[in-house]
Amino acid sequence: MSNLQTKLPTDAWVAASWNEYLQLIENPAYEKAKSYYYNGKMRIEMAPVGNDHSRDHSIVIYAVHLFASIKGIDLNGNDNCTYRKTGYNDAQPDESFYIGKNAEVIPWGTSIIQLDIYPAPDLVIEVANTSVADDKGDKRLLYDELGVGEYWIMDVQSVQVIAFAVENGGSRKISQSQVLPGLAISLLEEAFRCTREMNHGRVGAWLLSQFQQ
Repeated sequence: MSNLQTKLPTDAWVAASWNEYLQLIENPAYEKAKSYYYNGKMRIEMAPVGNDHSRDHSIVIYAVHLFASIKGIDLNGNDNCTYRKTGYNDAQPDESFYIGKNAEVIPWGTSIIQLDIYPAPDLVIEVANTSVADDKGDKRLLYDELGVGEYWIMDVQSVQVIAFAVENGGSRKISQSQVLPGLAISLLEEAFRCTREMNHGRVGAWLLSQFQQ
């Protein structure tokens, strides 16, 4: 295990047992890292999060909360929360939401959300600056297996939103959200394009006017 720790590449999938993975993420050196485990492999993401990633992360959270509030949709959001199927899968998406009847399913005081006990989130979002290929690949398969309702990839560099509905252990691309009925993915993309020219206050006002129509 010590050899794995000293030579572990970040932002890459590395073969490891479940116990090796748990030992590694308990290492203080990885306290601020994001971690994933899927199909006998683990991934540690240590790259610093810069302005572009953090801004897109901020506006998508605002957009989802605003839409739900205006449309009267029950919702709770989790930021960088850990979801775990013990012995099999682990994930820390940038953002995730429990929606509708599941909005209050996770009680206060819960640390790691054990998917052996609780349902998977209805919506998972990854904001991808340099990790787009992986977010479309193994992470997408991981979220398929976890049984999330919907998965969005926010491509920072191409200013694109790629959305998938997850059904029967697989996923398909969608243009309208199914967990947030009435929300067009193209509208989110337009909001992201606006952030390249306007501050979030103005983009938020524009989103408010669109969602109220």
